[in-house]
Amino acid sequence: MSEIAVIGAGAWGTALAIHAARLGHRVVLWARDPLRAEAMDATRDNPRLPGMKLPEQLRVTGDAGEALGAALAILAVPMQPLRAVLGILPGGLPPMLLACKGLETGSLRLPLEVLAEARPDLTAGVLSGPNFAHEVAAGLPAASVVAAADRALCEQAQSLLSGGALRLYASDDALGVQIGGAAKNVLAIAAGIATGAGLGENARAALVTRGLAELSRLVVGLGGKAETASGLSGLGDLLLTATGPSSRNTSLGMALGQGRSLAEILAGRASVTEGVATAPALLARAATAGVELPVCAAVVEVLEGRLDVQSAVKALLGRPVRQE
Repeated sequence: MSEIAVIGAGAWGTALAIHAARLGHRVVLWARDPLRAEAMDATRDNPRLPGMKLPEQLRVTGDAGEALGAALAILAVPMQPLRAVLGILPGGLPPMLLACKGLETGSLRLPLEVLAEARPDLTAGVLSGPNFAHEVAAGLPAASVVAAADRALCEQAQSLLSGGALRLYASDDALGVQIGGAAKNVLAIAAGIATGAGLGENARAALVTRGLAELSRLVVGLGGKAETASGLSGLGDLLLTATGPSSRNTSLGMALGQGRSLAEILAGRASVTEGVATAPALLARAATAGVELPVCAAVVEVLEGRLDVQSAVKALLGRPVRQE
């Protein structure tokens, strides 16, 4: 069957590669470090997904040129190095799905906006939704959204990747889908802080619900569709990311709520917690559209050390009352 190229051999890229191979596709998985690629291909194992053996039809490579000729490429790298990775990829790549979430610090660009600047030669959409990598790799039921201005790309992605335990829905609101993927990480930190600080389930539910309202306002304020916020890439991803310690962002928030410093938490992590870099960028991007994000603003204050948890909660509760 058609070859799928996955660019980025972290947990999420590897999980997507395993899923595509499980559907019967020949898959090439690119790791930036050639030695790591060689080790993964030999051992059929990725330490970032322990216990998940790579299928035989999945080949790991350190040569990005091997993505040429594939029917579809998936780029699954963290948001901050996205521009640099795009810069080293060869020309002539197939249509691509970006599977990263967040905003680029400094430029405040979303993934497709970074791609439009760095690689205008590429046709691309985004893949987003409530998906933990280890569950997709294990073949547990899941759903996600593929969004692009090009309807044909959405249909191609659905044809190639929807099947088995993963169901793909299509959307023409790529902007709204990207905002949902960015905002949910910040809101998950807020939910984790509430849990870690022992504020109770009422507080966490209120934060998540009001956070969803912020997400929806931002989607509309930047030109997306309100209904996208209530879909898989908005409410769905927020529910997954904000409700358990398996989420890197929620667990970071829990540690902050327990009184640990951000520097200490990050020093003990090998994986990227996207919400940390995304939070101030999201707040700044919202300001350009005149959209107020009180919950996200409180997260930024805590992350940057300007407020402690109790002061942030007091500030949120002390805001003027209003209609929901």
